[in-house]
Amino acid sequence: MKLEELVNYLDGLLMPGKFRDYCPNGLQVEGRSEISRIVAGVTASQALLDAAVVHNADAILVHHGYFWKGEDGRVTGIRRKRLATLLAKDISLLAYHLPLDAHPELGNNAQLARRLGWIPDGRFGEQDIAWLGTLAEPCDLPGLAAKVGAVLGRVPLVIGDGSRPIRRIGWCSGGAQGYFEQAIALGVDAFMSGEISEQTVHLARESGVAYLAAGHHATERYGVEALAEHLAQEFALSCSFIDLDNPV
Repeated sequence: MKLEELVNYLDGLLMPGKFRDYCPNGLQVEGRSEISRIVAGVTASQALLDAAVVHNADAILVHHGYFWKGEDGRVTGIRRKRLATLLAKDISLLAYHLPLDAHPELGNNAQLARRLGWIPDGRFGEQDIAWLGTLAEPCDLPGLAAKVGAVLGRVPLVIGDGSRPIRRIGWCSGGAQGYFEQAIALGVDAFMSGEISEQTVHLARESGVAYLAAGHHATERYGVEALAEHLAQEFALSCSFIDLDNPV
């Protein structure tokens, strides 16, 4: 498959032009023109680049790429080493941030719902990134936390009344604790994101709405994995998802 064809397909599928993001989405570093092997991962760390080299990858597909808004743009140190690896091996880097959170089927939030058995019925937040829904069966907060921990392989940090029944839930992968107040106003019993801030604890205690922080990396593994599987099926590409654990 041609690199240009791959980029055009992904841009058409994920529609990055609809999003006001903190980084460029799509092709970030251009490599060889022919693509047959792709390595996918959450973040374009040096460890993932090295794994891609071992796998003889033609391209790397990630959720967290490079060139974030406000970063120092000089090519030195860690940035230089990462770019040198890609350029020396002629490997392309493709990254989709908010578009991969929001996609209705392959996105992080859609995949969280599928794996956790939640039933989506609404969206909210800036650019409709966050999701609303119901549990397949109501449960208490310890039961919800246990299910999240079992599915994501990470024990979530939980703030809330363990005796309150949970049926309505809001969620948004990654660092989306800023949507908690909106979720409270929309009538959820609990909200889950990847991260938590100091003020989040007080909002949970004072509102009575539970908050689960399940890990930024843990909540954002599944979108890029699903996207890689989709590409493998659509174009008969070799797509390997490599999960390099991050405790955050």
